[in-house]
Amino acid sequence: MAKAIWNGKIIAESNNCEILERNFYFPSDSINKSYFKNSDMNTVCPWKGTASYYDVVVDGQVNKDAAWYYENPSDAANNIKGYIAFWRGVKIEE
Repeated sequence: MAKAIWNGKIIAESNNCEILERNFYFPSDSINKSYFKNSDMNTVCPWKGTASYYDVVVDGQVNKDAAWYYENPSDAANNIKGYIAFWRGVKIEE
């Protein structure tokens, strides 16, 4: 079971992660939605498409744009549609 942990809290856990470019992508139904707040951040990957972001908020501390997802990924990255990945200090444990 993979777990995403930030500020001492498990923010996501799943046995059904996709691994792409060394990032664990968690199914959207595996995140604890109470820790996620929509962000205005967007970036573009040449082969995956446009990524949207969430801020991760735990115990009043905000990790800005710490989670990302591809709402409409390219065909080449369709396996991560509906999945969320992490960075900026979010620890992944297997």
